[in-house]
Amino acid sequence: MPGTVLPPFPDDVPTVPLLIIDYSLIKEGDAREVDRLWQAATELGFWYLKNHGAEEEADAMFDTGEATLNLPLEEKMKFEPGEHFLSFGYKHAGWMVTDKAGNPDSVEFMSVSKDDILARPAVANRTYPTPVEASMDSSVRPFTIKAIEITGVLFSVLGDRLGLPKGMLASVHRPDERSGSEARFLKVAGSLNCQAPPEKASLGAHTDYGSFSFLHNRLGGLQVFPLGSDGWKYVKPIPGHAICNIGDAMNIFSGGILRSNVHRIVPPPKEQAAYDRWSLVYFTRPGDSVPLEPLSEQSAMIADAVAKAPAGKYNTGTTAKGWFARRVRNVQLTKFTGPQTWQAGKGTEHQEF
Repeated sequence: MPGTVLPPFPDDVPTVPLLIIDYSLIKEGDAREVDRLWQAATELGFWYLKNHGAEEEADAMFDTGEATLNLPLEEKMKFEPGEHFLSFGYKHAGWMVTDKAGNPDSVEFMSVSKDDILARPAVANRTYPTPVEASMDSSVRPFTIKAIEITGVLFSVLGDRLGLPKGMLASVHRPDERSGSEARFLKVAGSLNCQAPPEKASLGAHTDYGSFSFLHNRLGGLQVFPLGSDGWKYVKPIPGHAICNIGDAMNIFSGGILRSNVHRIVPPPKEQAAYDRWSLVYFTRPGDSVPLEPLSEQSAMIADAVAKAPAGKYNTGTTAKGWFARRVRNVQLTKFTGPQTWQAGKGTEHQEF
């Protein structure tokens, strides 16, 4: 969107007051800032992250994403995930359902596997459209490396507070193990937003599949449903601030201590709805073979949390890859057979909205 002046986010819509966490202070071990990160991760599961140092990498990725998703549809469709690649590749608008009635989504995205990014010039999973392949060294890999670094620092701090051994969370998220981790460009066309009512979900209510999401938005549209809230609240984009959130895997690893909150995407509010909505996110997911279960044997705090929860609540009986595959497959429109399919795609804290 070079040169485009976007309307400001309106000040008369309901927003959620996310804590702003200073990454530079987290890296320094500032005790007060670590307390605030812990508060954000255990209460809402969403926060802003400033001074993360990934602004240049994110800007370059937005350029790559725009060049990729503005390709002709027939070219993008050559890179559909199909059954083999789960979410790696191109997803067109209408590929997923947004609710138990089977209404289609209006988001298109291109997801690039972490394993492909780090393996280049080898191919771990698949190839991607020309703009992605041409930008691997200039934008895709630098952004991914920076996201992995930032996530690792946050995991180290959260692992300490959970009473886990040093490096425990890193060991279940090793970059060299195959996983569902991916960088994703997303677009919702302004023409689709303008045609939809403000409450119409572009991407339905969900919790994230993996452990952690590092998100960059330039327009509104992301909404969170805080526990005990009277309704959906917008997350206001702040320039230079990433939006971070905990996903299902970290909720399960921690026995529910870390919160994986329900969120959705709707048309940007008011005047912003007329513009294409672009987003960029890096999803960190555990290694494919990692059992998705509480790390109770590694932490007395987690063991205590699991003991107080309903029996079996966090026993998924599957690996990270199995959890990821179940959730991806059950949101596909072509797989939808009724509300039971929607139910089968639920995450850790999904509820009816």
